[in-house]
Amino acid sequence: MQGIIKTSVGLTLEVKRAAIEAGEEIQDLTAQVAAEKRANSARTRRAKADGEVTAQGATAG
Repeated sequence: MQGIIKTSVGLTLEVKRAAIEAGEEIQDLTAQVAAEKRANSARTRRAKADGEVTAQGATAG
């Protein structure tokens, strides 16, 4: 009986460890995706602003 309990506790700890690691990986991926989206959004805003300035300069010049 003691062996079963030790095995169960060990298995439980391994499952918890695996769940924590999976959660950390998901957080890392989420942070990467968020950073990429922010970078893309900033590039889009810059391109739009550059386009507006170019368009204004073209009509004025």
